Amino acid sequence: MADPYAVLGVSVTAKQAEIRKAYLRLAKNNHPDLHPGDRAAEERFKAIASAYDIVGDEKKRARFDSGEIDASGAERPPPQAEREFYRQYAEAPSGFKYDRQWGGNGVADDSDLFADLFSTLRQRSDVRGDDINYTFAIDFLDAINGAKKRVTMADGMTLDITIPPGLKDGQVLRLRGQGHPGRGAAGPGDTLVEIHVEPHPIFSRDGNTIRSVLPVTLGEAMAGAKVSVHTVSGVIKLTIPKSSNNGAILRIRGKGAPSKDGAGDHLVELKVVLPAHADDDLLRAVAEWEAKHPYDPRQAQEQTS
Repeated sequence: MADPYAVLGVSVTAKQAEIRKAYLRLAKNNHPDLHPGDRAAEERFKAIASAYDIVGDEKKRARFDSGEIDASGAERPPPQAEREFYRQYAEAPSGFKYDRQWGGNGVADDSDLFADLFSTLRQRSDVRGDDINYTFAIDFLDAINGAKKRVTMADGMTLDITIPPGLKDGQVLRLRGQGHPGRGAAGPGDTLVEIHVEPHPIFSRDGNTIRSVLPVTLGEAMAGAKVSVHTVSGVIKLTIPKSSNNGAILRIRGKGAPSKDGAGDHLVELKVVLPAHADDDLLRAVAEWEAKHPYDPRQAQEQTS
């Protein structure tokens, strides 16, 4: 199996952030969805995912670097029992080099000696399974409202993932007992899924606050109105106050991202949009109004300059 560092194109001294950046770039460029029917691209994608599973996790990377596991994540064969046996008992009295406990007649107590040895071997055989690491992208609204997903990863593993409401970009979900199987009496490892939240065309997130921009007409801003506005939990009616300026912020309480301390708010920024083609009637009406009610919107700037 190929060296995971070589697969990801990074050095053995690379920082974890460098490894993650290389993985995301390669995974994106070689994703099967971008290369339908390309078997070679699919195999490259699997190799990239397998390599990141090893060196993308600091603990597994350390074990790989020290030779405890190979590039597939499998345990390397432990040292031979005889060598460990020798190390434990080589300092026994002269003439009985491999004995640790002696009877009064100078005869080695084989039962205790071998019991200790096999106890050590049993302890070494009970090893918890390694964790598996994945990255997974989800929709913005799924991260806010929560969701249940059944997904198939690049290596063919199918996972049932529960997205808790309010999940933030970069958070890691732990699926207990869904990692590599353990050895002996030890249990399996876990699967760790790092979540990346896709951007949304309308909403952005600032902590637990949701922000959006709402286009309104000149008449709605001047006279006030009730208009439909999208929130992360659906469409509601929002009252636009009379004489609302462009850039005014309206707060919708409790319509932000949920958290253990309660949901945040949704801040709506008004954007006054003029008609694409203003006719003579509109231009004349505005000119007549301004002639009777002159005002200087730049007065505050001029006073500070």
